[in-house]
Amino acid sequence: MSTAADVLRASGLPPLEARVLLMHVLGWRRTELITRDQETLDDASVARFEALVARRLDGEPIAQLVGRREFFGLDFEVTPDVLIPRPETELLVETVLGIIAGTPNPRVLDLGTGSGAIAVSLAHARPDAKVWAVDRSPAALDVARSNAVRLLDAARAGGPVTFVASDWTANLEPSLLFEAIVSNPPYIASGDPHLEQGDLRFEPRGALTDESDGLSAIREIVEKAPFLLAMNGALWLEHGYDQADAVRRLMQARGFSDVHSLRDLAGIERCTGGVFTA
Repeated sequence: MSTAADVLRASGLPPLEARVLLMHVLGWRRTELITRDQETLDDASVARFEALVARRLDGEPIAQLVGRREFFGLDFEVTPDVLIPRPETELLVETVLGIIAGTPNPRVLDLGTGSGAIAVSLAHARPDAKVWAVDRSPAALDVARSNAVRLLDAARAGGPVTFVASDWTANLEPSLLFEAIVSNPPYIASGDPHLEQGDLRFEPRGALTDESDGLSAIREIVEKAPFLLAMNGALWLEHGYDQADAVRRLMQARGFSDVHSLRDLAGIERCTGGVFTA
């Protein structure tokens, strides 16, 4: 018979990953892995753990194995139909929250919402905000809706998040105007070798690459956003590590002002935005 300590040692995974998987299987908290590490586990639990370990050793992401990923202090459901929320994207949420800080009942649009991480985090942090979230994938919208229902107060002042099935802005009401538009679009170029490496192999390809030069989705958003922005409304985009200059030029050419990029904790220019006043 194996104890919790035994199966962790034998897993072949980095200790943190092994602990996350075992907590998921057993329903234990982190402290229980310490206080109950000599407890004998039943065969079914050991078999479930070993099956998850095998999948992880084959490269499957931890977030998909446990079906959850923490983002902006919230516990998001994750499936193979959505991009796994990443810590660097929290910069986008923080930036938009700063932009709308002085605006009562702000209207915010999240394009390409995926799991709903950005939209739901904004709605959670600003209960009075009216938030729209767009995705062209019905499966992704199902995940985002589930996260919104589970994580948001049903009585929030801004009402429920409005989910729209659309290819970017195509199906949005033309009369809608937003104080802020935010997007983490597919920005990896089609031939990038990273698409065939690590976690990316298991994530929806359409959320990662535009099957072009990595800028086609960004070009479309930059072109269409001004039609949906209120006066002095802001657009903020996440992009690749080497795309900041190109995105700044696209936004400036479209008439955005105060265009600038922000660096993530790794020092990489991770997102770019500006204000539309024309």
